[in-house]
Amino acid sequence: MEESDTIITLIGTKLAKTGNEFIFRGAAKDCEVCKLNKTCLGLNVGSKYRIIAIRNGGKLECFIHDSGVCAVEVVETPIATGIEAKKAIKGSKIVYEPIECNLLSCENYKICHPAGLRRGDKFTIVNIVGELSGPCEKGFLLKVAEVKRNDKHRSE
Repeated sequence: MEESDTIITLIGTKLAKTGNEFIFRGAAKDCEVCKLNKTCLGLNVGSKYRIIAIRNGGKLECFIHDSGVCAVEVVETPIATGIEAKKAIKGSKIVYEPIECNLLSCENYKICHPAGLRRGDKFTIVNIVGELSGPCEKGFLLKVAEVKRNDKHRSE
């Protein structure tokens, strides 16, 4: 991992544990008036992050987190998703189109509709994990791939 991959941000002290992962959903309304919001909101909306270190420096007050926030170092991590087998090529740059399936009871539904990815997001396939855990109930030919976002749409 390159040092440039590390981002410093603020997170609720109760959530600040090395190894914890989260998907950044963007700013809450109360964040608009906070003087620290540029630090908290410097992440890509919809991307998945893992905390790799807790920074010393103590607790800061926060309008959202009742126990305050602290500085952490995070890295963006890949998101696993179902990809059409013919498009599942490591290193490919693809525009995300969710699988057209609404079978919520399917054991693969969550992998085919992962949190954090939205239609039109641009990403790179960083790894082909393998096959789905069970057959696709709609008959799609899919592979499980780990993807990482290309386009940077950080909160501003």
